[in-house]
Amino acid sequence: MAAAPVIVAAEFGKADFAWLDRLRRVHFPVERNVLPAHLTLFHHLPPGLLPELDMRLKAATRGISRPSATIGEPMLLGRGVALRVRCAPLETLRRDLAGIFAGSLTPQDAAGWRPHVTIQNKADASAARALHAELSTEFVELRALVLTGLATHFYRGGPWEPIGRYRFAG
Repeated sequence: MAAAPVIVAAEFGKADFAWLDRLRRVHFPVERNVLPAHLTLFHHLPPGLLPELDMRLKAATRGISRPSATIGEPMLLGRGVALRVRCAPLETLRRDLAGIFAGSLTPQDAAGWRPHVTIQNKADASAARALHAELSTEFVELRALVLTGLATHFYRGGPWEPIGRYRFAG
């Protein structure tokens, strides 16, 4: 099989994944919802980076406690809505990796990173505004979010193909 771009995403604890994935299933257009809830760090890394990426992700997670994270603050994406994620250690890791792989990043991955979980996308703009307004009243304070690790996947145009998982301690 031909080489495919590599995606790096953070993984959630079971309860948080179930909650976020339910929100995504309820609000994401059914015909476009081919992925479970996720938090993408990189959308398109060259597969040739896998050996170094694997080494760096192992070093970033092995024996390292789960980072403290929060989620909430709905973000309007134009034709969708996401929930903003805040996690300083993950943001530092992502910035460091972006610096290391700078010459290989796509414009999307080279741009500033706004960690979020998309729960609606490619919807009607008025539906997105309505969902954003609804969620803005529900999320009056941030909620703790459990991040259990990181994962790499190949992107071949549909559901992601797992490559590796890197678990935090705890």
